[in-house]
Amino acid sequence: MSSLWTKLFEKQFSAGLVAELVDATDLKSVSRKGVWVRFPSCPHKFLMYPGGYMPVAPIGFKVIACGLAAVVAGLILLKWCFWLGMPLIVLGILFSAFSLYFFRDPERPRVFADQEIACPADGTVMSVQNEGKPGITVIRIFLSIFNVHVQRAPIAGTITETKYTKGKFAVAYKPEARENEKNLIAITGQDGRKVEIEQITGAIARRIACYVAEGQNVKSGERVGMIYFGSQVAVYLPENAKILVKPGDKVAGAETVLATW
Repeated sequence: MSSLWTKLFEKQFSAGLVAELVDATDLKSVSRKGVWVRFPSCPHKFLMYPGGYMPVAPIGFKVIACGLAAVVAGLILLKWCFWLGMPLIVLGILFSAFSLYFFRDPERPRVFADQEIACPADGTVMSVQNEGKPGITVIRIFLSIFNVHVQRAPIAGTITETKYTKGKFAVAYKPEARENEKNLIAITGQDGRKVEIEQITGAIARRIACYVAEGQNVKSGERVGMIYFGSQVAVYLPENAKILVKPGDKVAGAETVLATW
């Protein structure tokens, strides 16, 4: 059913760009008049976040500031031309509000057991399989605009490698997205076990922020990076890890147990 919705969605919008922003499982219906989306309960949780506010990723303040600048410019233009100033004010407010929501960075205080591997990202599991490299299972997670886009460390350990690779900008949920621009973060635990996560851009998401550097120690669930807008995260695990998720599962970074040793 999910693939059917995706095909309909792509047929309605050229290049499938909108389909990258919204998970196909969140679609309610598609018609000639438009697309109806099933919005998650995030706005309510956003307003009711413990402590009275939702933390925002530092990198998001620059984007939010652009929207606020548009509002200020609109207020100035309003004195001379209402029809130029008011649309700019409205667009600026909407852009700032969306950016505030998109760049939210909630605290995830869960403590994971030593044998547990934390999920590094919010989203929907696309695939769980060996992709050709002997002894390695790859879990791919699709992030829509409704998901938190901060990535977190799946295990505690030391950052042993970070590698940025230039590439294409295919739609994030498609197989060819494996060749997209990406950033690899490798973490080795005290027991010598290694887990790699890959931040992958999409057709719209073309910005990757990496918060860590080689030699840095991280805790399980600690923030390690962020991708702007719809994107994909891949997790590379040894084949002896017991996978606890399957394609179609909704997962949350630093909350869902992805696998165990």
